[in-house]
Amino acid sequence: MEPIMEKDIRMEQLMPLFRERLDKGQTVRFMPRGISMLPMLRQGIDSVVLSPLPEKLKKYDLPLYQRPNGKYILHRIVDVGDTYTCLGDNQYTKEYGVEHQWMIGVVTAFYRGEKYHSVNELGYQIYCRLWYLFKRLRIFGSRCKGWLKRHLKR
Repeated sequence: MEPIMEKDIRMEQLMPLFRERLDKGQTVRFMPRGISMLPMLRQGIDSVVLSPLPEKLKKYDLPLYQRPNGKYILHRIVDVGDTYTCLGDNQYTKEYGVEHQWMIGVVTAFYRGEKYHSVNELGYQIYCRLWYLFKRLRIFGSRCKGWLKRHLKR
């Protein structure tokens, strides 16, 4: 399955096709835009396989959802309650109150370049947990890097 890669096509234009395929139980492969899921997903290089939603999503699932403001988001679930809490791998601020009704599909596989990976692979499962576990350490390192850049310029 080739990913949908047209740079001029917006998610709003693709969504009827995505929803139609997902409603039929099929998958959709596309290349997400943005840097919020770095280092896992690189814009213009990597693609994801989106599958129909399960009844309930779980921690570390990677859903595609649409916020009430119309923006499409692909972020990891980091907490499950009455609503979901989501966070991009390259972000430090959690998004609280993400509702199941906003969900469109869930990533079940991805291509890192041309190499296929299932989200069920042990390496991916370890990555998800360690990346989130070390979030505070990454924030500290980022702040130290910024401080060093500011103070070494003098």
